[in-house]
Amino acid sequence: MTAYPASRPRRLRLNENMRRLVRETSLSTDNLIAPLFVRHGREVIRPIGSMPGQSQLSVDMAVREAETLAEMGIPAVLLFGIPDHKDAVGSENFDPEGIVPQAAYAIKKAVPEMLVISDMCCCEYTDHGHCGVLNFAGAEGYNERIPEGYLLNDPTLSILGKASVVHAQAGADIIAPSGMIDGMIGTIRSALDKAGLENTAIMSYAAKYSSAFYGPFRDAAESPPSFGDRSQYQMDPANRLEALREVDLDVDEGADMLMVKPALAYLDIIRQIKDRHNLPLAAYQVSGEYSMVKAAAEKGWIDERRVALETLMSIRRAGA
Repeated sequence: MTAYPASRPRRLRLNENMRRLVRETSLSTDNLIAPLFVRHGREVIRPIGSMPGQSQLSVDMAVREAETLAEMGIPAVLLFGIPDHKDAVGSENFDPEGIVPQAAYAIKKAVPEMLVISDMCCCEYTDHGHCGVLNFAGAEGYNERIPEGYLLNDPTLSILGKASVVHAQAGADIIAPSGMIDGMIGTIRSALDKAGLENTAIMSYAAKYSSAFYGPFRDAAESPPSFGDRSQYQMDPANRLEALREVDLDVDEGADMLMVKPALAYLDIIRQIKDRHNLPLAAYQVSGEYSMVKAAAEKGWIDERRVALETLMSIRRAGA
C-alpha cells in the first residue's frame, strides 16, 4: 500500500459532493418497513407510552397510516395484532375475522401497492403470552416427561400453518414467522402451497435473540409472558454459530428472506449471514433501540435525526 504523502485519504473527504460520490452505502425509503400495531375498534389511536411517537391503531386508522406511508415512499408495513380475546392457543390468530386479517384486507383494498407483511407468532394472542402451545395437562401433545410450561413445538407448528393461510388469504403478501419454532418455515411453506398460495413469500425471523431490547414492544403488543421468559425458544445472545445453523435450516426449508432481530447489538451476525447466503436480509431495529434514541433525544443529549440515520446506516452497512 502506498504510504503518506503520496496517499492522502482525506482528498476524498474534501467536500460534500466528493463524499457523496464515493459513499459506499446508501439508505432510502425503499429499504424500510414500518410496523403497525392494530387493534379492534374505530378511530382508535392509543399512544404507546414506552415508544414515544407510536400508537396502537384501529383498522381504519391503520389504513390512514398506510396511505401516509405510501405517500412517503415506504414500500411495506409489518402488522402486529392486539386481539380483544386471548386463550391458551391464540385462536384469534387463525380466525378469518381476526384483527390482522381485517387489517390486511383493508390496507390492500385502500393501498393495493403497499406490501403487507404479517408477523406470524402466537404470543400476542395467547393468554399466557408465550409463542405457542404450552405443556400443561389437557393440552394437545401434553408430555409428562418434559417440564410443565415448556413450549410444545409440533402442536404450535400446526397453528402457525393454519394462521399463515388465513392471513395470506386476507391479503398478506409476506408471512414473517417470528417464534423461532423448529420447522416453522417448512410447515408454513407447505400449508401455503397446499392452499394455492405459492406466491406468498416467507420472511423468516431466522436469527431472533432472547433480548432485553424487546421491553417496550411487549407494552405495544400487550404480549409479555405471564411467567418465565422466552429463552427456551429464542436464542442466547452469547451464541454466534447457533444463529448460522438456524439460518441454514430456514434457507433449506424454503425461506425467501431472512431477518436478524435485534439489529444494533448483532451487526456481526448480520454481516456473517450476508456473507453466507445470497437471500435478501432484513434486520429489525427493535423497540428498545428505538426508545433509547427517543429518550436521549427528549433529554437533549443527542441529535435524534442524525442518530436515527446513523444507526440505520450502520445496519445497512453491515449487510441488511
